Amino acid sequence: PVPPDGGWGWMVVFGAFVSIGFAYAFPKGLAIFFKEIQDFFGTSYSEVAWISSIMLATTYGAGPISSILVNRYGSRPVVMFGGLLCGVGMISAAFCTSILQLYICVGFITGFGLALNLQPSVIIIGKYFLKRRPIANGLAMAGSPVMLCTLAPLNQFLFDNFGWRGSFLILGAILLNCCVAGALFRPIGAATASVKPQVTEEGKDALKEKITEEGVMEMSSPTNVSMENNIEEEGGKDCCEKINKYLDFSLFKHRGFLIYLIGNVLMFLGFFAPIVFLAPYAKHRGIDEYSAAFLLSILAIVDMVARPATGIIANSKWVRPRIQYFFSFSIAFNGTCHLLCPLASSYTGLVVYSSFYGLAFGMVCAMLFETLMDLVGAARFTSAVGLVTIAECCTILLGPPIGGTLIDTFGDYKYMFIKCGAVMVLAGTFLFIMNYYNYRMLAKEEKERKTKEEDPKSVRTENEGRNNWSKDTTQVEPELEPLREEQGGVKKEKNGT
Repeated sequence: PVPPDGGWGWMVVFGAFVSIGFAYAFPKGLAIFFKEIQDFFGTSYSEVAWISSIMLATTYGAGPISSILVNRYGSRPVVMFGGLLCGVGMISAAFCTSILQLYICVGFITGFGLALNLQPSVIIIGKYFLKRRPIANGLAMAGSPVMLCTLAPLNQFLFDNFGWRGSFLILGAILLNCCVAGALFRPIGAATASVKPQVTEEGKDALKEKITEEGVMEMSSPTNVSMENNIEEEGGKDCCEKINKYLDFSLFKHRGFLIYLIGNVLMFLGFFAPIVFLAPYAKHRGIDEYSAAFLLSILAIVDMVARPATGIIANSKWVRPRIQYFFSFSIAFNGTCHLLCPLASSYTGLVVYSSFYGLAFGMVCAMLFETLMDLVGAARFTSAVGLVTIAECCTILLGPPIGGTLIDTFGDYKYMFIKCGAVMVLAGTFLFIMNYYNYRMLAKEEKERKTKEEDPKSVRTENEGRNNWSKDTTQVEPELEPLREEQGGVKKEKNGT
């Protein structure tokens, strides 16, 4: 169906605003409780960092499962079920008695619920919008900073009044609002299931039964055996076709997709660790708890403005044809902010860092999925999101714990910020260079295609040459027959002797 580019699509954007907001902001907002959870269980920085890491990795790693469920059932039921899982996970976490149980309840259960919120929200925007898609994506992605801006002070307030266990109970109830957001995802166009494949499957089942009955009556017939083998081969092919229908593995032959995948996997090694450790770093510097939480609010406020603004800029006629360059610059700019963070020794310096970090973070997040859709197109976007997220989950899982290990080893946060900054600058540089190469190759391929279309004479001459050659060969064949017969007679005589 043709995307309506408006109408009910704006209600879908609002639902995606809520779902994406919780999916991205919730793991970061939990950082408010880390210092207290660390003291309560007597764990290290790296051990408590695994809570956010497992949650983020599960959110991204479950991307293919989410994509398959969306293709099978649609976005609405998947998001509503994901919201239910989020609520169950956080309510269960309130009764945990060890850090391992928190890994399971907060990390895996809630993380999987957030995955079922993130992917369908991104996918359905691509179905409702085409011309205004960058703006719609920017508005939906703005849900993350709005939620983070709200959750940071809210979590601190809840902790002061109810403790971390009571806070988790209330947060579990709040996450059930994802079910309401999912209800807004009205399906567009016809149902995905078609009648024809069902008929085909029924026909195949009937054929298999018929062949089995004939095989019992005529076991010695080789024809029936070969037909059964063919049916089994077709069944194996059908299984592969079904898997490829939900996850298009031919994308790994797509040059632009591979460049995007490698750059993003490298980027996520340093993407989330700074925001996870920002509030604990401020507390470590002697800043009070509410001021430390307010740093996340500052970051979120700037991020909130940056995302839709980036979407508008990315949708302009000057930037959209080369949006990959803009994305590469945003990643490198993000890394530069982290490299300069250790120079911020006072609270004012941390406020300045949080402002620039919020700008860079918003720029990257606003274009994260838009650049992928620009490369692979809307038709293959669902599979691309699933494959990208499962590849990214490894570095997302390792990023914060590696940062926590650096803090535990050196007793200073600056090495964590330097590591994250260096990795992101490297990722941005890689994407810039490789996208330049990709644009050059695409222009060259397009030029060659146009040359072939505009100059059909060469193709016609080549075809005529082939036809003439085949005619000459056909004419020569009868002339060569006597000679072949004579050669055959000589061979027979030799064999006779």
